[in-house]
Amino acid sequence: MEILLYIVTGAGVGFLVGLTGVGGGSLMTPLLILFGFPAHTAIGTDLLYAAITKSGGVVTHARSGTVNWKLAATLGAGSIPASIITTQILAHYFPHPETYKHLLTTSLGLMLIVTAAVLLFKDRLLRASAGATVMSDERRAGVTVFMGVILGVFVTLSSVGAGAIGTALLMLLYPALSSSRVVGTDLAHAVPLTFIAGLGHMQLGNIDYYLLGSLLIGSLPAIHVGTALAKRMPSAVLRPALASMLLIIGVKYAFF
Repeated sequence: MEILLYIVTGAGVGFLVGLTGVGGGSLMTPLLILFGFPAHTAIGTDLLYAAITKSGGVVTHARSGTVNWKLAATLGAGSIPASIITTQILAHYFPHPETYKHLLTTSLGLMLIVTAAVLLFKDRLLRASAGATVMSDERRAGVTVFMGVILGVFVTLSSVGAGAIGTALLMLLYPALSSSRVVGTDLAHAVPLTFIAGLGHMQLGNIDYYLLGSLLIGSLPAIHVGTALAKRMPSAVLRPALASMLLIIGVKYAFF
């Protein structure tokens, strides 16, 4: 009976991801914690789930030529080493998952709040990026690596942010990048980041493989259904509703 619940959960989250473009981590991880999974298991499992489910999108964007590989590598130069260091710190300085539970849930709450803000103020971010101050290529690259470090740390601790927050960073730092290339580049960065972070959590013993397989069975076909219906649904209503829900959950985990 449990496996049916997990498959349905995977299908529901996958459908919403395809329908709204909201990152799976911001939806899946809170749900898994609600189901009674420990935070470390929910986050670790969701990271590998995200890496697998996003891989098809990278292939599609690569074939379409909508990935800026140099930019994805620049972000990854900060995020991937930061992710590896973060998991090594957890492995060597925290003897048991319960000792870093509060760190994980607080990080999750903060990233959900930031994700909600990005969804609510997406139009303002687009306008801000259009009027962004011109930076030199060297300075922009440095800022990109630094933001990659921040993203790498918090994605590893929360499983949230590689999608919506990564996209927002690219829009603000690279306003000349088309929307399709922003999405493609963000995906090309998110997949290796979530995979490396997931491997780190695997080292920590934080992966539930039975849960992971069940979620994938439900979500992979549902993502395609949601994507196909996305053009017919009122995103102007769906996005604020989802953002409000994420904001409430985020405040709970971050401050209570």
